[in-house]
Amino acid sequence: MTEATGQEMTITRVFEAPRELVWKAWTEPERFAQWFGGPPYETPVDTVSLDVTPGGAWRATMVSQEDGSELPFRGTYREVVEPERLVLTFEDVNDPSNKNVEVLTVTFTDLGGKTEVVAHQAGNMPEEQYRQLEDGYATFFDRLAEHLKQA
Repeated sequence: MTEATGQEMTITRVFEAPRELVWKAWTEPERFAQWFGGPPYETPVDTVSLDVTPGGAWRATMVSQEDGSELPFRGTYREVVEPERLVLTFEDVNDPSNKNVEVLTVTFTDLGGKTEVVAHQAGNMPEEQYRQLEDGYATFFDRLAEHLKQA
């Protein structure tokens, strides 16, 4: 389920995996690199750094398998409650002032062997970009589901 309204977007998905494993997929670079991206982009593990502590930095770069172009991402963790909740920022790497920071809140709910993940992103992007995020997160979550099946 996804919903984009105004300058925010929420996606909810239930994964067929225990919460601890889903948490690790979001917090361990080797696992994160497996699902963060989507055709034609892949995320090489050597571009992923996750300091999953309040105030810790994160970064990842998606690389196009077609032309080698890069989409760098970075931010900081604002809140970490293992294995229940992550609050992190997406900072515009082209804006050193960081005026256009997006905030992503991810909650992980234990459903007895399954995990409900709710991702809510809000910030300053134009409204139409939040609708585009729906497709992006749907791809991420499809890849995450595949990763969790193989884990």
